Amino acid sequence: MSMSKTTNTYNRQNWEDAEFPILCQTCLGDNPYVRMIKERFGKECKICTRPFTIFRWCPGARMRFKKTEICQTCARLKNVCQTCLLDLEYGLPIQVRDAALKVADNMPQSDVNKEYYIQNIDAQLQDGDGTEAAGAVGRSLAANEMLSKLARTAPYYKRNRPHICSFWVKGECKRGEECPYRHDKPNEPDDPLCEQNIKDRYYGRNDPVAEKIMKRAASLPTLEPPEDRNITTLYVGNLPEEITEPELRDQFYQFGEIRSIALVPRQQCAFVQYTKRNAAELAAERTFNKLVIQGRKVSIKWAHSQAKQGTAAKTDRRFDLAGIPPPSAKPNDYFNLRQEQINVMPAGMKLHQLPSNLVPASAYQMYGQPTYAAPYGNASSTAASSSGVSLDSISIPPPPGQVPYPSQDASRMGAVKK
Repeated sequence: MSMSKTTNTYNRQNWEDAEFPILCQTCLGDNPYVRMIKERFGKECKICTRPFTIFRWCPGARMRFKKTEICQTCARLKNVCQTCLLDLEYGLPIQVRDAALKVADNMPQSDVNKEYYIQNIDAQLQDGDGTEAAGAVGRSLAANEMLSKLARTAPYYKRNRPHICSFWVKGECKRGEECPYRHDKPNEPDDPLCEQNIKDRYYGRNDPVAEKIMKRAASLPTLEPPEDRNITTLYVGNLPEEITEPELRDQFYQFGEIRSIALVPRQQCAFVQYTKRNAAELAAERTFNKLVIQGRKVSIKWAHSQAKQGTAAKTDRRFDLAGIPPPSAKPNDYFNLRQEQINVMPAGMKLHQLPSNLVPASAYQMYGQPTYAAPYGNASSTAASSSGVSLDSISIPPPPGQVPYPSQDASRMGAVKK
């Protein structure tokens, strides 16, 4: 509870007086000419209950007014923004950051112990320049791979939107476009994000936003090394077109000795082979989804074994033989013909020299049948009466041994030697 300014000055000597708040870029807004309202000892900190100087401002057009919620001592103790209580470097909740850094900051929560602890922190911060974090977070604040993957790289101004108009939800808002609140559908009451507590976020416990982010971190893709220990080659894709082998070597030599680098400019990829498997695993772990060359994010994969590639390249040409009938007993019977339908040409005989007894009778019968359809009655009588020619007068062509036309004479085409 804040105390009156007319009380003993000893109670007021630890009150905080600041000239500018500690804010993240999202809370500050995109307006470079933002104007703030400053009030000395306007409210008490929601963590340590000490009076502090509050700031109030509008981060942008159609945004809600924001103000500082905790004092600067508590903000520097956790390295967080005074308004949203998110980490200033990564933009993540405290629970996610402490879990990644393995920080166990047991800050006292009782009134007496908390006041004594805050006084000691103030004494430590007075010796510094005011830009470093204090406590266990300040000692362990280092680069972390998981935090780099989850970090928000750009400001999220959507967080500064106005609150939802409760009258519009009930259908009673009469302001229309002049309403300063947002006319939008609210979240479901069972949504855990609707139950956020500022103290739970500061102490890193039961934070629904942090739990959502940690679930997303658990589902991030990982690069598993192959079982074959002889594979020491990494595939590097999505490379810039003008990259050279020395530039690529400068990115990968720090993880171990490189045996060779095969650069494929047409495919914009390369193959980096290490001499040891441990060096290749270290390079894959450090560069997967992290390496950026000339502004392009490079894709890292394990190369496949050449023996497996050769096996996979061979096509399996085996077919299912269940529906195919068994082969015939006669090896030369390709058309499944009956014995009376098979005529074998004598050896050395040409096709035009076949005798008439080897030519099937069906070959002559096809010339004696009419090739047109009769509209009524008997087809043969109608055809004969319409044409005026009897069927007996139709001449049957000679057998294949005789040549009916000069153009079919084989001797005229040079087939028979004279």
